[in-house]
Amino acid sequence: MPIGPARMPLFDHLGELRMRLVRIVVSLFIAMCIFYMATPTIIQFMCLPVYDYLPKDATTGAIALNVFDVFGSFTIRFKVALWTSVVACMPIILWQILAFFLPALKPSERKWFIPTFAAGVALFIGGTVFCYALILNPAVQWLTDQANGFANIFPDAKAWIDVIINFELAFGFAFELPLVVFYLVVFEIIPYAKLRNSWRTVYIVLMVISAMVTLDASPVTMLMMFAALLMLYEVSLLVARLVLGKRVKEQKEEAEREAREEAEWQEEWGQKKAAIKKRLSDD
Repeated sequence: MPIGPARMPLFDHLGELRMRLVRIVVSLFIAMCIFYMATPTIIQFMCLPVYDYLPKDATTGAIALNVFDVFGSFTIRFKVALWTSVVACMPIILWQILAFFLPALKPSERKWFIPTFAAGVALFIGGTVFCYALILNPAVQWLTDQANGFANIFPDAKAWIDVIINFELAFGFAFELPLVVFYLVVFEIIPYAKLRNSWRTVYIVLMVISAMVTLDASPVTMLMMFAALLMLYEVSLLVARLVLGKRVKEQKEEAEREAREEAEWQEEWGQKKAAIKKRLSDD
């Protein structure tokens, strides 16, 4: 990866930023042209986890959704091609962003960004695969069951595609949690000991995030998401402890020292209060 000098005039920085943005836009445009032609196949693949809940073509057995306006087909194909291109080009996008910010970092800090790049891409893909394989089917089953007894769900192509895309993106970004936790510890924004000792609060926050990410509000999918985030959180803390063992140990010792000093201060203050009360009572 070519790395520019750390110090450049403002217009040179803007020129480099424009160059990297152009590369991202060009890669997205090329990918969109390719994926737009393959959109019908992509949509069939996207809908496989919810195949049982959608109408099929009597001849081919393929999923047959409905479009209600003249621009609907183009809008759906464009949206699917765009988001497929974003996912496919994510390595290029992250690489260009990384290359722009690397010159501002110290050599000791740059070593973290290649692993971060690889981990970020892997976690995002892992989140989308987790959603595709384990979440979409029970989520859509729960949602469709809510119409029993009073309504029929009409298979509107736009609505169904939007639901699937939103689920996939939500889970993909939610699975970036380990990177956030790791760098909170690395940059000492939150000490490891504090994250470890505040596990009850963290678990509640993860439960809230799970409820927000699972768009169907189903307890089953929410608990599955919570279990995945909980596992990722614990793994990220373990990795932080292994990679930053010395720093984590120092943070733990510092936290214990502060706790001891606080306890000693409380004890000393209690003794002073008792002495003052005794003196006042003697007077």
